[in-house]
Amino acid sequence: MNGTRPSRRSDTRQRIQEVALELFAEQGYEKTSLREIAERLDVTKAALYYHFKTKEDIISSIFEDLTRPVDELIGWAREQPRTLETKHEVLRRYGANLAAAQPLFRFMHENQATVRDLQIRDALKVRMGDMLGLLVPEGAPLPARLRAVTAFMSLHAAVFALDALDVVDATVDERLATALELANELIESADALATN
Repeated sequence: MNGTRPSRRSDTRQRIQEVALELFAEQGYEKTSLREIAERLDVTKAALYYHFKTKEDIISSIFEDLTRPVDELIGWAREQPRTLETKHEVLRRYGANLAAAQPLFRFMHENQATVRDLQIRDALKVRMGDMLGLLVPEGAPLPARLRAVTAFMSLHAAVFALDALDVVDATVDERLATALELANELIESADALATN
């Protein structure tokens, strides 16, 4: 048997996540029931319960799956020298991960009141703080810290904000490439300010 083939159980789990996010986007988190998710999947509620007991379990699992690469990136970066090259690589890898996480961030944007009540909000803040800590040392002057934050957020803007606002006629890949150039310029400037 091929060991790299995903199991049927993980395929079903992933399908539940996808359908749940679709319904949450269409109707909102609060207005979507587990019954509706099961109906859209054409499975029984019991089959859905086998994988997830609550809507929060579904969102938590999506969050864990989509943020795992960020956790791995943070772990990798902590083992690297704090050079400008490492910071460029952190931005590049982070940007590449953002496109895959687009459904989760769209959910979070469209369901902000709900997200405040879910456990993922605090975990997301910690990850964002960890990412920023990789880009600029604590205690750096405000201009350096602001440039690092802007570098980081420009990647988010390229993937999410510009898509939602529909103000730029470019693909996600084109926007991300441009944002990465800007982010690298900003991180170089932040690095120069932090080391002087």
